[in-house]
Amino acid sequence: MAVKIRLQRHGSKKRPFYFIVVADARSPRDGKFIQKLGSYNPLTVPATVQVDRQKALDWLQKGAQPTDTVRRILSFKGVLYLKHLLRGVSLGLFDEAAAMEKFTKWTAEHEANINRRKTAHKKARAERSNAPVVKKVAPAQTEDVPSPAEVAQDAASEETKPEE
Repeated sequence: MAVKIRLQRHGSKKRPFYFIVVADARSPRDGKFIQKLGSYNPLTVPATVQVDRQKALDWLQKGAQPTDTVRRILSFKGVLYLKHLLRGVSLGLFDEAAAMEKFTKWTAEHEANINRRKTAHKKARAERSNAPVVKKVAPAQTEDVPSPAEVAQDAASEETKPEE
């Protein structure tokens, strides 16, 4: 049986919300699934993702294939990086303690980056809401620039002038 890790859509029209599930590849998108791994809400900034790392890692090690979107989500949450590190442990490149140390360091940097993006978004949003409303007003006529009516009047007067 081919097993996929994919998104199951919920939410109303134009308001998507997804569950990350493990399902048989032949089952419908929103149909029967084997296990729920987490959720994904693309409407928040940055997108809210909740994944049970251990369950997702177990299914990846069993051979479940993630879809492209789920692969990006798992990469964002560090599940694929953890799988990569554990593969290095099984090959004898380094021990499990070193792998967990690398993973915790990456997680701390990643969380700091996410928090920085959230605060930047909140700041930009606050600036947009506090910005004064600028009404578009027709530009004021200056004395240096003649209006189109004055240009037409000058052209008509030059045509009617007698030549000397």
